[in-house]
Amino acid sequence: MDLQPTTTREHVTADRPWLVSRHGLNAALSITLDIALFNAGEHYSPGHETQPRSCFISGIPLGRVKATGLYGPWDPEACDGREVFAGVLLTEVYFAPGSRRAAGSLHWHGVVAAAQIPCGLDPTTISQSTAQIHFV
Repeated sequence: MDLQPTTTREHVTADRPWLVSRHGLNAALSITLDIALFNAGEHYSPGHETQPRSCFISGIPLGRVKATGLYGPWDPEACDGREVFAGVLLTEVYFAPGSRRAAGSLHWHGVVAAAQIPCGLDPTTISQSTAQIHFV
């Protein structure tokens, strides 16, 4: 067997049309996402033959599951803790097929354009929140 190490480089420009200002970017929290709670095609782009990694899109509204401490999509109808709006996913997150968890960052303080949130978000439906986000 001949093992040959390879090095790859990627240059990615973040696309965050929902981010109105840089205020709060230095206060992002490190979080862990529970991949099973998200829907392919809605919350993340599934991997394919030429790009085997799946990718969460930034701006997904998130809530924290009380029992596990992991984060999933915010759902005002949930009863596991995700009914409390915690913030939005700050950056794109890549993960391998079959992964159960992925590391991410939570934007919980700042200014967000609700109309630009990729999964849709009506701020008037947020009745419980731990975030300090101003929606425009």
